[in-house]
Amino acid sequence: MTKLIVCLTGMPGAGKSTIAEGLESKGYKIINMGNAVREEAKKRNLELTRSNLGKLMLELREQNGPGAIAELVKPQIESSSANVILLDGVRSNDEIKVLRKYGTVKLLAIHASTDTRFDFLQRRGRSDDPQTKEHFEERDNRELGVGISNSIALSDYAISNIGLTKDELIKNAYEIIQSWIE
Repeated sequence: MTKLIVCLTGMPGAGKSTIAEGLESKGYKIINMGNAVREEAKKRNLELTRSNLGKLMLELREQNGPGAIAELVKPQIESSSANVILLDGVRSNDEIKVLRKYGTVKLLAIHASTDTRFDFLQRRGRSDDPQTKEHFEERDNRELGVGISNSIALSDYAISNIGLTKDELIKNAYEIIQSWIE
């Protein structure tokens, strides 16, 4: 069976990681694109700051092409025995092109309002999460600059994460992914 690669896309804080964490128990392999960049930063002895990770993401794309982050997760995809792989944090159509070499790709976009996303990111507490509106807007602009709006616009399905509970968000995503499998 060809692997189903479900790419979760959406602006930072929309709910992609919440879905991934919630669906891990369903037997899906979860791969986080941001973690791939964080691992690369560790290899280079870079501190995991917002600034360093943002620069590294852009540098990797500059050096290795716009699909560079997808190339970083290729070994995890190839070595996984799971039939469904959930990729958390796809940001561009170039990454999607790379991923199509390894299975059937479906895009699931998650939308949330700016205020909802900012609030969530402030509470999440990753080392690179923005703590000010200025840093938040900076990050949004960087994401838009690498083409995330295209992957959102071309998604196979979109979930509006406005007014949903965590459980409702995860349940909606699960039902959509199951419909792609059947």
